[in-house]
Amino acid sequence: MRVSVSHQPVAVFPGSFDPLHLGHADIISRATQIFPRLIVGILENPNKQTVFTPDERLGMVRSLYANDPAVEVRLFSGLLVNFLQQMRATIIIRGMRAVSDFEYEFQMALMNRRLSPAAETVFLTPKEEYSYLSSRLVREVVTLGGDVSGLVPEPIRSLLEERLRR
Repeated sequence: MRVSVSHQPVAVFPGSFDPLHLGHADIISRATQIFPRLIVGILENPNKQTVFTPDERLGMVRSLYANDPAVEVRLFSGLLVNFLQQMRATIIIRGMRAVSDFEYEFQMALMNRRLSPAAETVFLTPKEEYSYLSSRLVREVVTLGGDVSGLVPEPIRSLLEERLRR
């Protein structure tokens, strides 16, 4: 199926973003160079232990992209393909850091396509300096007293340190 010139594809970059780090920001930047509209979908998963509530994560990410008309930030729960339908999106953006990510991400892409044949997954790689970065690793470094400057946006770094170093 070809996309008509009049139809502008909408892409969704889903994740927990607990916290959003510069690898995520790099993927967002790359995705907005390809797609005119990107929705950052922040997953509300009550079974996942997070540092920040869904509303806190929503507020942090929205404040970072408040002046970018190409980026919209939304909360979602349940199946990603249902969120895609709600947003009238067909593209799923996934960051691929290393070969070790491939098997899981490939399985998810195939399942999403099975659940919604219109869904396509686009894999993007971050800059090399962020290829090892994960939210879990950022949280761990902060918890142990390390400095994550240059790994997360400054406003998020401050909030993360305040929350994890009590």
